[in-house]
Amino acid sequence: MSISKQELVERSQVILAHAWMVRTFIKHCDEVDDYPELMGITRAVFDASRALETRVDDPDSYLKMLRKKIGRLRKATDQFALDAPEASLHTNFEQAVISMKGCTQALEALLADVEE
Repeated sequence: MSISKQELVERSQVILAHAWMVRTFIKHCDEVDDYPELMGITRAVFDASRALETRVDDPDSYLKMLRKKIGRLRKATDQFALDAPEASLHTNFEQAVISMKGCTQALEALLADVEE
């Protein structure tokens, strides 16, 4: 089933909303004082979200920017998966890693749908 580019944008925005909540959790957690490397994921999510939000009404431009930003988001997610357990083994951190991995994979899958 083929979906429109606008629908891909809308799905991407929902996924990024989930990533934004991980960003908010990490940005305000106490552990970030002792583990500033956790801020890498907050910056990557902020950068991608802000770059994309200005393009929601132009699907071609949005998807082009998502292609540009996805690599940095993937790299930040991979690093976050390494850094988070060092900061805390609490379930909140475990779930944040799972969530970011899921968000990144879902965005990559949407981009793959566009290219098919």
